[in-house]
Amino acid sequence: MRRPRIGFVAYTSTRDPTRYVAPIDYVQAVERAGADAVIVPPGPTAAHLLDLVQGLVLVGGGDICPSRYSAQPHPACYGIDALRDATELAVLEVAMTTRHPVLAICRGMQLVNVALGGTLHQHLPDVVGDTVAHRVVRESAELVAVDHEVSLEPTSLVAQVCGAPRLSIASTHHQAVDRLGQGVRAIGWAEDDVIEAIAVDDHPQLLAVQWHPELTAAKDKRQQSLFDWLVREARDGRTER
Repeated sequence: MRRPRIGFVAYTSTRDPTRYVAPIDYVQAVERAGADAVIVPPGPTAAHLLDLVQGLVLVGGGDICPSRYSAQPHPACYGIDALRDATELAVLEVAMTTRHPVLAICRGMQLVNVALGGTLHQHLPDVVGDTVAHRVVRESAELVAVDHEVSLEPTSLVAQVCGAPRLSIASTHHQAVDRLGQGVRAIGWAEDDVIEAIAVDDHPQLLAVQWHPELTAAKDKRQQSLFDWLVREARDGRTER
């Protein structure tokens, strides 16, 4: 059987704005699951992405422009890219209409919530303090992933896919879901009550997590299982679509 194809929207490199990037950890995770990656730049080309693929990953990265949820930007916001926001929101809308399976990661989860009318906490230290470290920023401005625990609603799809109601995860975010969008439910939480996973009632083909499973998936089968689920759904749903 032909390997399913999983789509990614690349984004402008913060180090070199003349280059588009797509982190290799995501690509390797879907390849381990038995799929091929299709990567397109943001912009008009991306409108055709879902004609080429059977599944979609919305990857992490810079912050979504707060104007998308009627807010003014916090001083800590970074990496805002209007073209990327517009492209990914358009691709997500199509994916939800065509029932392509979607794995939304970190920024990707936030994008799902914003697309459905929700809002974001723009800087978590202002909201929950530092009881749980969700990321570390070095003096060089490099972001460093940190490990912490996440509790999942035991009957949720994420818990079933990962095979456990509690996980140790890798995290690099400073924003998180605030007001839930229409039809969006919180199904995972950190110990400081930050929302770490959501479900969308009318879209069971969508998994959305605030952490970065691709960073530990090569060694952690529970994190790799999220990509395995995506590829399995892409393969099983290809004929229907």
